[in-house]
Amino acid sequence: MTVARGISIGEAATATGLTEDTLRYYEREGLVGPIDRDASGHRRYADNDVSWIGVVTCLRDAGLGIADLRRFTSLLRADGEAGERVEFVTGRRDELVRQSGALAAAIKVLDEKIAYYGSR
Repeated sequence: MTVARGISIGEAATATGLTEDTLRYYEREGLVGPIDRDASGHRRYADNDVSWIGVVTCLRDAGLGIADLRRFTSLLRADGEAGERVEFVTGRRDELVRQSGALAAAIKVLDEKIAYYGSR
């Protein structure tokens, strides 16, 4: 189906802070979309597409790989129990909490080194 509404890929790139190539890649990988096209075949991103790209970007920034994102996307698209979705995101959250503890410890060590070497 072709539509004339929505924003162009360039506008979507600006809105999301991603490159046009990244947006195309995410679509090819099935992480977003399908994205509507206008009569000329150009992508037209709806508000919900841009919002979903924000979720994908956040999860990527949190360390989820493409395979994890594919899995999460497929869970959301599947008609099934929410239990598997909750289990998936809970597992990823638990991993982030573990990582944040390790990062906090590393930051503390660095702060101590800065204080030590800065006072010399």
